[in-house]
Formats: sequence, structure tokens, C-alpha cells
Amino acid sequence: MNKTTNEVQELVLDKLARYFAITPERANEDQIYKAVALVVRDLLLQKKQENNARIAEGKYKRVYYLCMEFLIGRSLKNNLFNLGLTEQFDECLKKMNFSLDGIFERESDAGLGNGGLGRLASCFMDSLATLNYPAMGFTLRYQYGLFRQRIVDNQQVELPDMWLPSGEVWMMPRSDKRFTVNFGGRVEEYHDANGKMCVRNLDGDSVDALANDVMISGYGDNAGVSVLRLWTATSSTQFDMRSFSQGDYEKAMQRENEAELISKVLYPSDDHSQGKQLRLQQEYFLVSASLQSRLKDHLRLYKSVKNLPDKAVIHANDTHPALAIPELMRLLMDEHGLSWDEAWDITVRTVNYTNHTVMAEALEKWDENTFRNVLPRIYAITCEINRRFVASVEAQHLDGRKIDAMRILNNNQVKMANLCVIGSQKVNGVSALHSEIIKDTIFSEFNEIYPDKFTNVTNGITHRRWLIQSNPRLASLITELIGPDFYTKPEQLSGLMKFVSDKTVLDKIGDIKQANKKDYADYVKKTTGFVLNPESRFDTQIKRLHEYKRQLLNVLKIVHYYLELSDNPEKNVAPQTFIFGAKAAGSYMHAKRIIQLINCLSQEIQKNPKIKKKLDVMFVENYNVTQAEHLIPASEVSEQISLAGKEASGTSNMKFMINGAVTLGTLDGANVEIGERVGDENIFIFGLKTEEVERAWRAGYNSSTIYTHNDEIKRVVDRLRVGFAGESFSDIADYLIAGNYQVADPYMCLLDFEDYTKAAQRMGETYADKKKWNKMALVNIAQAGIFSSDRSIADYAKNIWNLKKVKVNSK
Repeated sequence: MNKTTNEVQELVLDKLARYFAITPERANEDQIYKAVALVVRDLLLQKKQENNARIAEGKYKRVYYLCMEFLIGRSLKNNLFNLGLTEQFDECLKKMNFSLDGIFERESDAGLGNGGLGRLASCFMDSLATLNYPAMGFTLRYQYGLFRQRIVDNQQVELPDMWLPSGEVWMMPRSDKRFTVNFGGRVEEYHDANGKMCVRNLDGDSVDALANDVMISGYGDNAGVSVLRLWTATSSTQFDMRSFSQGDYEKAMQRENEAELISKVLYPSDDHSQGKQLRLQQEYFLVSASLQSRLKDHLRLYKSVKNLPDKAVIHANDTHPALAIPELMRLLMDEHGLSWDEAWDITVRTVNYTNHTVMAEALEKWDENTFRNVLPRIYAITCEINRRFVASVEAQHLDGRKIDAMRILNNNQVKMANLCVIGSQKVNGVSALHSEIIKDTIFSEFNEIYPDKFTNVTNGITHRRWLIQSNPRLASLITELIGPDFYTKPEQLSGLMKFVSDKTVLDKIGDIKQANKKDYADYVKKTTGFVLNPESRFDTQIKRLHEYKRQLLNVLKIVHYYLELSDNPEKNVAPQTFIFGAKAAGSYMHAKRIIQLINCLSQEIQKNPKIKKKLDVMFVENYNVTQAEHLIPASEVSEQISLAGKEASGTSNMKFMINGAVTLGTLDGANVEIGERVGDENIFIFGLKTEEVERAWRAGYNSSTIYTHNDEIKRVVDRLRVGFAGESFSDIADYLIAGNYQVADPYMCLLDFEDYTKAAQRMGETYADKKKWNKMALVNIAQAGIFSSDRSIADYAKNIWNLKKVKVNSK
């Protein structure tokens, strides 16, 4: 947007005067931050209104992206960059004696997400806006997010994430977007005046959904604005004044408190029945409010719902929004009078589904009784979808076991992934390997009857945020070498390949990494007091803490190194620093114990200065988007070590790659495609392949045999029993070799350990040759363009959504 520094200053001064009745001389950083954010929000609103007018005039088809989380991080820096106004605001604030970087620090990360799923959705919103595809995202406005992680006595403690005081300024309240969502009660059939059979929900509880819109700017002159709609739950009944007047305050507030619970916390603990019910309510609340909003807007423009598939795509990101399928059926039949066949045809042609996992526990299944009690009408519709589907496949004389595998309702469970496949037009995986795995395993029966339904769209990242904004030194060098067109054409990063033998360029790559490491070490010392050695190799694993991601395998390797140095502190080894960032779900006790193990190991190392010079471990507390923006540009090794066949794609691997880190990983998820792009000589691959994992299980994998016959593994596992920093980890040792009342070592850490340490040794030997290492870094950067979310969105738009870009008349 064309704004001069003086124009920006006038706008900021106006916000300070109108909202805070203050001048810059008396304002504090929080007031300046909010004034700046309000100015940017107004600019985004103007841009959005102009683009919406084009969308309405051209009657463009739009995608509506439903996801339980959007990990958007901070908004101010990203929006200023995309609007091309960073320099103007920087100069404006300098005139007011404020630093723009200091103002950025006043904003908390938005508490709307947790891990890769939510960050992917946010990258997609950015790319949809940049490419100017008409799009809206939908999620809940979680008052406390997931949680704020604190490490106390080496253990994770969950605290409320108080993000709204700084995040609320980005939200546009939409008083015109209020919808009622019903829970419980009973379903009654009746005939209307014309004799048509109708359905109504009686004696239930209702909750109102209130909308707040957050705008996300795309990058460039012809970019649009994506809107992320956040739903807040509130009571739809009037305040109980009578109970309040009689002093029964608890009863007076009961309805309101129960309603507001729905949008309090992301992923409430589900290890008890109340938590499971709340999660189900959250998921239905999201899809019902979103679809009611969508149909209301559609009718305003088109007067009929029958052309919905031509003008709208409902995209379910993972199984959490699966209820969009029966809810859309309910709205089309109960509210708009369509027959079952009409509604089903519209639904299947409108909804699409992205699968993100083959993990059984993540393929949501609801207890049938809970489902029936919480959502009686939706349960009835789901039963009918299931009945009709089963009848259709029975008519094809399929094997009974295959039919059972495809049922939505089976063994007193409601299987949401099956509902998604049956009720969607397209189903996609998120990496080439993952898309083949889902067709061969969890959806193999469906693939036999719907072979054209399954496709692949490999995940991507917003390279403008994760390279250009996060790593300005590297972005500047790339611009110097190949020009700035890669900002919007990431495939042009391949032009760097002509410099793979240029010593001057390779030295600059190494110098930039070293400067980033020093910056990160300074940042960590300033914010936490932890002392990092920037002369050591930074080896990083940042992911949600889960067994299949195998942070434990990484720890076993570090314990192996620790024992070697304990035996011989004078051993001549290159210094290594291992950095972890992860949150564990509050009820996931084994994951929380692994976090405790990492921190205890780190504490033990800090007590031994000789070892710390050569081996160090740091755990990043409360890992989030902002932490990643500091850490990833400084990282040299990208740990992507999940058990083959378990990671759908991964996106941290792409963020590391584009910043010049080299992958140490298994052939899992998008690692496969990264390896294909960079070549075997520019990645370190180890471990079992997917088919070898399956063979090992069929052969009766026994981790205790490995423990007994491998002296180094035995030594490492036994040291877990001794423990670190005064804490024994016998339970984790038992998990690896005895099973803790389940299968031992379920993610085969011990089976992959030897190959993992050998690959790490090869990597260490390569790292000693700086020219060779910098060349590998450059090749990774040059080949990363294909993993931009711009490419992912273009694939979705062409192959699944059938979207067209909004045309902008160039002046």
C-alpha cells in the first residue's frame, strides 16, 4: 500500500488521541503497539472491502477452510511486511522515540494453535491471500489457547495462555454474525401444513456463536486479504435475574459458564468423560456456526442453496471438522427443505477432506452413546449416511470384513475418518509417501471403490515468513545473487545452484549461519540466562512431544555421547549443542516424562563444565512461532527422526531446509521428497523404511533382545535407571525393554539406534569440512522452493477446489 512516513504518523497519532487520549511523549510501548495495530487493521479492512467487492462482482467460488487450530504467531510484523509498510512504520516510530522491533515484542503469539496442523493452516491463509484466491478460515477464539508451558523443577507445568490482552486488537467484532448452536435434547418428527414430514430438536440446550474476524494480508500489489473467523461461545438464554436477586449467584451464572467453556481452551484434556464431551461440543460448535454463516451469505448473493458446490468449497483440515458433513445435511434438509438425495449430492460435491495422520488415536472415534446424547439430530443423520452407504457396498457383494472396516458406526463407535471419506468429493494426504500409505492401509477398502477420490498435496511453508522475515541476512544474500523475484516465485531459488562451487558464496553462507547462531545465543542469554556456545554445532528438534516423533531416540544418542565424555572428558570431539522445543499434552504423562528427562540431562551437563564445552542440551520453554523464528535460522542440523510410516509430512523439515540446515532423518513424510530434491549426498538418511517397519512387527520385534546383545544400548538404557540430576528414569527404561504393560519400544527406538548414531557420525565428519557443509546448505536452500505453501495452494486450487484467482485491475 502506498503510504508515506508522514501519512503513517498522522494515522498513529490519531489512534493514540482517540483511543488513549495521549500523545507519543506520554505513551508507553503497549499503547504505541495497539495504536499501530489499529492503523494496520484499518488498512487491512479497506483492502479486504475492495477485494470483497471484486469477489462479489465476479461471483467467484470461495474456499472455507475449517480447522480446530491456526497457529498464526504474531500479526504485526507479518502484516507490515506483506503490506510493504515496514520501513514507513519504522521511520514513524523513530520520530516518536520508539523502536519498531521493541513494539513487535509487545505482541503475544496468538493462542489459537499447537503444532504443525495449525501452522500449516496459517501458512495456507497467507498464500491464499498472496495468490488472491477467495478464502476464509474458521476456528474458535480460545480464551486461553492450549497452555503456556513453564519448566519447574525440570517438569512441564501448564499455565493459562493470557494472549488476548495483546491479541484482541486484531479482531473485528461482527455483531451481524451471531448464530445459535443446539446440543442435547430429543428429535421429533412432525408434518407441516402441506403434509411434508419435518424434524425439530426439542428440550435441548442452545449456545450462541459470536464472530470476530482477523485479517491476514497477502504479499504484493495484487494480493488479497484472507479472513480468519473466530467463534466465541456465549449463553443464548437471558441472564437469570431471579436467581441472582435471591442470592443464588452460582445458579444465575451456570448457563453462561457452561456455554463459555466451549471456547475456553484448545484441546481440553480428554482422559475423562467430561473432556471428551467438551471436545465433541467444540467440534460441532465450530462447524455449525461456520456453515450457518456460510449459507446465510450464500443465500444473500444467490437466493438458492442448490448452486452451493459451484460457489463454495468446505474444506475439513483433519477429522476435527468432520461433523461439517452431517451438519450441512441438517441445514439443507431441516432449514432449507431439500430432500435427502438433493442434500447429499450438494454435500459430497462441496466438502473435501485432508488426512494428516495414520495414527489410530488421531483418527477420531466417538463413543456412540455420547455422540447420540450430545448431538441427537446429527446422530440420526450420521446413522442414515452409514445405512445408505453400507447398503450400496453390500449391493456390490464386497467382503463383510471390508464393509465393517468402512462403516461409520461400528462396535459402539462413530468413526470420523470414515465419515470424511464417504461424505467428501476429494481426500488428500500431505506428502507423496503419506498419500500412498493411506490408500494402502487405513483407507485401502475405500480406495478399491473410490480410486479417483484420493489424491496428494504435499504440505508447504510460507517462505516469506520463514526465510525472508526470519532470516534477513540470508534473504539479502539470495537477493544479491538471483534478484528479488523469489519473494513471489519461490521456484526461482533453484537459481542458486549455479553458485554451488563458488567459494566466496559458500563462505558467505557459513558466515551468515555463524552470525545467526551468535544472535540466537545472545537472545537466549538475554531472555533465559542459559549460555549457549555459538562455536558448537546447533542440532535442533522442534515438534509436538509425541512418542512417534522420537525425541526419545535423540535423547538416547545424547546419553551415548555423554557416557563417552564421562569416560574420557579430554576426548577430541567437535562441540555439539542439542536444542529441543516441544509441548506435551497435559494428560500425556509419558511425553511429559521425556520432557523431564531432557531437562534433567541438561541440568546434569551444566554441572560439568568440561562436558558442557563439548556437549550441551537446551530445552526451549514454551516453544511457539516466535521462538521458532529466532531458532530456525541459527540451526545447522534438522532432526526429522520419526519412525518411518508415522509422520504424514512435517513442515519443520521444510523451514529448516530453506534456512540452510541439513536434514538428519528417516525416510518418512516429506523427508522422502526433500531427499529426492537435494540428492543422497545432501541429506543424512538412516533407519528402517516403512515396509521394513511392517516386516519387523510381523517377525515379532523384541527390543529386549537388542538390549541384551548390544552393549552400548544396554549401557545407555541402564544409565536411564541411574538417572540424571537426582531423578531416575527407570519407567522409561522399562518402556523401552519391558513395555510398561504394553508392547515394548513401540516406535522402535532401539532398533534404529545403531544406524542413527552411524548417520550422526557421518554427519559430524562432513561438518568438519566447512566448504562441503556450506555447499550442502546451499543446495538445500536452492531446492526448497517446491516446498512453498504457494505451490501447495496452487495444487489445491487446481486439482481439488477448482478456484480462480481474483482479477485486480493494475493501475
